[in-house]
Amino acid sequence: MEAANKNIKKILQKMVQGSRQWHEKFPFALLGYHTIVHTSTEATPYLLVYGTKAVIPAEVEIPSLRIIVEVEIDDDK
Repeated sequence: MEAANKNIKKILQKMVQGSRQWHEKFPFALLGYHTIVHTSTEATPYLLVYGTKAVIPAEVEIPSLRIIVEVEIDDDK
């Protein structure tokens, strides 16, 4: 857990210029941490927990090909 916190802190430091903005960027730092592939497991933490790839919020607003294909497959069932 401490290693995860250290990595999230590094992500936040790269995203935030001052110490007052960290709370605004924290959800994005968590999203970044949970959706990148970690070398130790060769998978994303999100994939390990939920068994599926995470959908980036931008893909929900502007559907990517992956989202369109998944929706069409679900509609066929």
